[in-house]
Amino acid sequence: MRKTFVHFFTIADYEEEEAWLSQKHSEGWKFVKLTPPCFYVFEECEPEDVVYRMDYKNAGETEDYLQMMRDFGWEYFAKCLGWLYFRKKAEGTAEERELFSDDASRAEMAAQVARTRLIPMCVIFLCCILPNFIISLNGQPFGGWRLAATIVFGALFAFYEFLLIYCGAKLARIRRKYRG
Repeated sequence: MRKTFVHFFTIADYEEEEAWLSQKHSEGWKFVKLTPPCFYVFEECEPEDVVYRMDYKNAGETEDYLQMMRDFGWEYFAKCLGWLYFRKKAEGTAEERELFSDDASRAEMAAQVARTRLIPMCVIFLCCILPNFIISLNGQPFGGWRLAATIVFGALFAFYEFLLIYCGAKLARIRRKYRG
């Protein structure tokens, strides 16, 4: 049996997403695919202790990289918007349950997410949403379609502003945590 869960994670919430996927597996739901932005498809399975880990490879993964992950016991099973999803049974040491062998690699992944996902969000905000919001506020007469445009761009302005601040601060915190 398949089941779809709706759950929203930002680009900075990947550690929470990993924990959530592991919890679902322990409840008898194996993650099989993600349909953006927030539709997680699971298959019913035997509950077991499985570790889920994510890596971000916006430019793509190579066969050598995937073979290295298989050699370390990771099952690669999904890709979505640059995120690669891996899982394996929660056996062995804490280090063996981690995808990255060092904190510098974890910090670099957070930096790469910021460069390739957060910066484009800033560009969209500054070049599209902010100017259109300002234009919609300055037009005369203020009514009809102009009021509707102001409401739409105002909502987008607030949403993007929240995402940029939240994700930027959280990714910076993650990078500091792993830089030591």
